[in-house]
Amino acid sequence: METTILARMCWKILILLSLTTALKAENIHIGAVVSSPENVDVLRNYVYKANSRLDVKSVGLTFNATAQLMDANPIRSALSVCDDIISKRVHVIIVSHPPGSDQSPISVSYTCGYYGIPLIGIYARDSAFTDKNVHPTFMRTVPPYFQQASVWIDLLQHFGWRQVIFIHGMDEEGRAILSRFQALAEQEEIKIEKTIKFSVGISNFSELLEDLHSAQSRIILFSAGREDAQVLFQNAAEMKLTTGSDFVWIVSEEAMRADNVPIGAVGLELINGSNESANLEDSVRLVVDTAVDLFSVGNLTTITNTPDSCSTPMTDKWQDGMLFLKQMKRMTVEGQTGRLQFTEEGDRLNPIYYIKNKQPGVIEKVGFHGRRGAEGQNLNFAKDQPIVWPSGSTDKPDGLKISTHLEVVTIEAKPFVYKWPIYTASDELKCAQEKGVNCTFSNETTGEVSHHCCFGYCIDMLNMLSEKVKFTFKLHLSADNAFGSFKRVGNSTRKEWTGMVGELVREEGVTSDLVVAPLTINPERAAVIDFSKPFKYQGLTILVKKEQKDSSLASFLQPFTNTLWILVALSVHVVALVLYLLDRFSPFGRFKLAKNDDTEEDALNMSSAMWFAWGVLLNSGIGEGTPRSFSARVLGMVWAGFAMIIVASYTANLAAFLVLDRPDASISGIDDSRLRNPNENFRYATVKDSAVEMYFKRQVELSTMYRKMEKFNYKNADDAIKDVKKGVELQAFIWDSSRLEYEDAKDCDLVVAGELFGRSGLGVGLRKGSPWTHLISLAILELHEGGQMEKLDNKWILIESTECPERDHTPATLGLTNMAGVFMMVAGGIVAGVFLIFVEILYKRHRGLKEKELELARNAADRWRGNIAKRKTLRQTMASQRESMHRVNSLAKSHSLDSNSTLSTSIINRAIVKQGPPGNSPPVTKPKVTIQSGRAVAPCKPSVLLTNPAFSAANRSDFV
Repeated sequence: METTILARMCWKILILLSLTTALKAENIHIGAVVSSPENVDVLRNYVYKANSRLDVKSVGLTFNATAQLMDANPIRSALSVCDDIISKRVHVIIVSHPPGSDQSPISVSYTCGYYGIPLIGIYARDSAFTDKNVHPTFMRTVPPYFQQASVWIDLLQHFGWRQVIFIHGMDEEGRAILSRFQALAEQEEIKIEKTIKFSVGISNFSELLEDLHSAQSRIILFSAGREDAQVLFQNAAEMKLTTGSDFVWIVSEEAMRADNVPIGAVGLELINGSNESANLEDSVRLVVDTAVDLFSVGNLTTITNTPDSCSTPMTDKWQDGMLFLKQMKRMTVEGQTGRLQFTEEGDRLNPIYYIKNKQPGVIEKVGFHGRRGAEGQNLNFAKDQPIVWPSGSTDKPDGLKISTHLEVVTIEAKPFVYKWPIYTASDELKCAQEKGVNCTFSNETTGEVSHHCCFGYCIDMLNMLSEKVKFTFKLHLSADNAFGSFKRVGNSTRKEWTGMVGELVREEGVTSDLVVAPLTINPERAAVIDFSKPFKYQGLTILVKKEQKDSSLASFLQPFTNTLWILVALSVHVVALVLYLLDRFSPFGRFKLAKNDDTEEDALNMSSAMWFAWGVLLNSGIGEGTPRSFSARVLGMVWAGFAMIIVASYTANLAAFLVLDRPDASISGIDDSRLRNPNENFRYATVKDSAVEMYFKRQVELSTMYRKMEKFNYKNADDAIKDVKKGVELQAFIWDSSRLEYEDAKDCDLVVAGELFGRSGLGVGLRKGSPWTHLISLAILELHEGGQMEKLDNKWILIESTECPERDHTPATLGLTNMAGVFMMVAGGIVAGVFLIFVEILYKRHRGLKEKELELARNAADRWRGNIAKRKTLRQTMASQRESMHRVNSLAKSHSLDSNSTLSTSIINRAIVKQGPPGNSPPVTKPKVTIQSGRAVAPCKPSVLLTNPAFSAANRSDFV
């Protein structure tokens, strides 16, 4: 019961599916123009099989086909397509070629392109169909002929050949394959040494082939039609360029069909390229897969009507046809001819080719190139079928005619290359003993050839390379003494390379195989010559003259700025003033101490306060004149802390400024304002026609510098370095860091300024595609790994002059030059002290005379006052005596005493003495009074008057 119900449900689903499919069924009509009736049946059979596919049924598609034979007449073929194919409203057309002819279906492509109908070519390989402006709807299951260039590139890489000779016809196919090969060869760094062009149908190639023997390359790529190839092979055999020679011929498919292909030639053959049935099957599968993909994802639900006649002009192309075409180009289909993939132009990608080799009596398939199934693109050769080369051997040829004797050019550039002339045999012997190399120089003006001994970094390296790579060489100096630049010739518009690079580029005249010199690797040179791996990495830097200090006497003042020195000096005097005021007005200062002769000290006056402030700052010790008040002492402690910090900072900075003091460069580097904003007083330059000049010319941000230095550039580095040392004509020289570091180490007056910029490498220059490039690069890498390059650096570049007093990497010490200012300061103090002592002596002498005059005046005044006092005293004394005498007389009279009475005399004398002189006058010598005639008489003795101090010469008369 359950089974019956399930069966009924399945039938209902199938009916619904069939109804849905019927509702949205679409009919895709495929047209075809083939070369034979058999292929018409083949096409219909493939379409019939496509209709039975499940994915086709699931989306409700039905395919049918309309086919006819292609006419050899292009006009009749186009008319037939219009009448018999387009009239059937076809959606896609597949086109082959006419019976018995290789004619391309150009007329069919024009017609389909006009109406926007997709067209799949299964035989046409002309390069013209790649142009979508002419053939907008054309795509093909076979590759164009020019895609053989991709296989040739893979063959060259497989065999390790990097240099070829290309021979091609001047027709469209020849130009197309050359263009394709050039684009691929540039990416893979394969050089075309010679390109030989010929007109199609030429009868003799001998004149074009005569230079092949002198060429270095022995690999010939040849593209031509069958008829031209037969003629060329015949002429090449006559010139012994084919069988038995060292030339290798790699030829195109058409040339490989010639009857006289030389033994050893290698060619290609497209697998299934002429298999029309296989390409028809792949084309039908591509159309069916595309339609299923479009309808299954919903990009199309129905197809608009296609053109049904060529008589009615169309304003627009069939849009669904263009959509169908774009989708087919995106598809990837595994078919009978391999994996179908397409470019944007509709050309097939990754076709499969046989690699064919002409061997005696037969053309063998020795390998294949392309993608098969899930395998990636590859190049496989049959192990049991080796290639026979034109020489008859199965060993791979070198592909080059290599001469082991090379012409080497160099240029004098210290420290890489030095030179000195050779005049005698002893000079040659000396050159050999010093491991130098004899090099010649040809004067372009006079034509004279001079011999020199060349030695240095590059010469030692050249000798090492010649031993490792096994070549001999002849060395000469550059005729125009230049590295090389691309310059205009005279007044013409033509440009060419000069210098050593020019010798590598030129084919005639003075030529060279190698440049062994400090040649900078840059893009301009690398475009025309080959470079080895760099033997030294470097950059650009700037050489200037060392700047000397303006005044070494003031070196000890450098730790502080002028402003700080002024503030320190001002602080000393301010602190001294405040100390004086605090100690002066403090109630506990020395001015308020009790007066005591035993403990009294000198007061803190302004002079003592100044001495205290300077003594604390200079750490000289203070023995007197210290502050006594608490407030002043607090300030003194703070000042002592300030002095400690200032002195410590000064000491530390003095060591930094004097011990590490070195001559500075006048500029800071490439970003210095004097370089970026040039002025007339600062000149800088480099060498003309050098890589450095190219660098500045190439850098947009350095264009201002380039314009400034262009007119000052020198012909060589030596002249520029001399002018930098003079410092008059040139202030800065921009050049390779290796040379300038060498000059810096050797010359004490020069210094390198700033950091490196414009980093690059120095390499050995070779001709473009030279077979020696890889070998020399490997040898240079071995020298780096073995440490030989480092030894050369130490021997020739990292040389220091022992004459310089100090170098940047050695510790510096202070000398008299640094500390002369301190000694001068001490000497100045001594001179100032001596000068001040003379000032003090003169001042004291002047002050002594003033004091003497005052003393004399004071003494005179004292004498005058003494005389006045004496006169006054004398008068008083005399008056007192007279009064005394008067009393004596009165007493004598009263007592009636005679003159001889001793008692009377004694009484009178006591009375005189008792009376005494008045005031404080000194005592007067007592006179002995006698009584005469009843009166007292004092003896008149001059000695008494003269000896009595109370009398003077002026009083004597009064006394008498």
